[in-house]
Amino acid sequence: MINYNEKPILIFYETTKACGLACRHCRASAMEFPLNDELSYGETINFVKSIKDFGKPYPVLILTGGDVMRKNGIKNIIKIANENNIPVSVSPAATTLLSKESLNFFKENNVLSISLSLDGNENNHDWLRGNGVYDKTINLIKEINNVKMKLQINTVVMKRNIMDLPDVLKLLIDNKINIWEVFFLIKTGRAIDAEDLTLYEHEDINHWLLFAMNYNIIIRTVESPILRRIIDQGNENYHSYLYDKLVDKTIGLLGKPENKRLYLKSAETRDGKGIIFVSHNGDVSPSGFLPVALDNVKNNNIVDIYRNNTILKKLRNPENFEGPCGSCNWNDKCGGSRSRAYSYYNNIFAKDPACINSV
Repeated sequence: MINYNEKPILIFYETTKACGLACRHCRASAMEFPLNDELSYGETINFVKSIKDFGKPYPVLILTGGDVMRKNGIKNIIKIANENNIPVSVSPAATTLLSKESLNFFKENNVLSISLSLDGNENNHDWLRGNGVYDKTINLIKEINNVKMKLQINTVVMKRNIMDLPDVLKLLIDNKINIWEVFFLIKTGRAIDAEDLTLYEHEDINHWLLFAMNYNIIIRTVESPILRRIIDQGNENYHSYLYDKLVDKTIGLLGKPENKRLYLKSAETRDGKGIIFVSHNGDVSPSGFLPVALDNVKNNNIVDIYRNNTILKKLRNPENFEGPCGSCNWNDKCGGSRSRAYSYYNNIFAKDPACINSV
């Protein structure tokens, strides 16, 4: 078992802010061209190679953006990671840059998986990502399946797409995609904040996600670790208006589940514990949704930052959490979203306002 005080299992690297899309919620504030302070190709290679200093098994390097396909030298970066046995996954934007040639390159260079965003039915997805992006995403799903690469679908949950979730589940099952990562919106100070969920909606949707696992699909959440509590508690007797609506729609689309509930033992990671984020300019943060720069890989080795930064060490100890998150029976297994605590209270150790135990 990996000691999360010594190494993460996932390193998210925001390769660039450049992107052809302009998604309403994007933490990257995506733009057409790279920013002047973006890590150079040489600085990126030095950072990638330094991951080996964690020792085997090396963390998985997840290349994100912006659009990873716009990063200068991205193919060489992947090749060098591959040559150094550093496992790589990619999270590109659904644009024409993600071509069949690119997919074949990923496969030939041992990229572990590709993740694409699908945020509901066409109207809601295109409202969030831009006109025509839904159709492009559906086509890419088919192309990725054709080259037989592992595909993960990411979905941002917000008020307007709650009832689309069963449709997304059906689309995944129809396309034989068995990994679904569900992102719960973090307030960022943009107009999208109006789509933030209530704590009761968080609870109901997480209970539905547990129900959805009965359809033989692995479901993980981002910035909603309360799913781990709900898995422990079970939902056999759970009912609410929203939960029951979601269940009824799901059964209408897919039939009653065969109760092959598929979930892996939780890695019990959280912001800064088992995961770490490196921004386009090398700033290191606990996660991509927690914009607190702790250090920079241009100044210090990522291993030294992860192991020795004072804030990261405090984040990994649940005794430092305040309010209900500090006294909860699931304070280490869950710990609440530190990003949401920060977005609401400007305090990364505060309670997670999306948990009913915080009332």
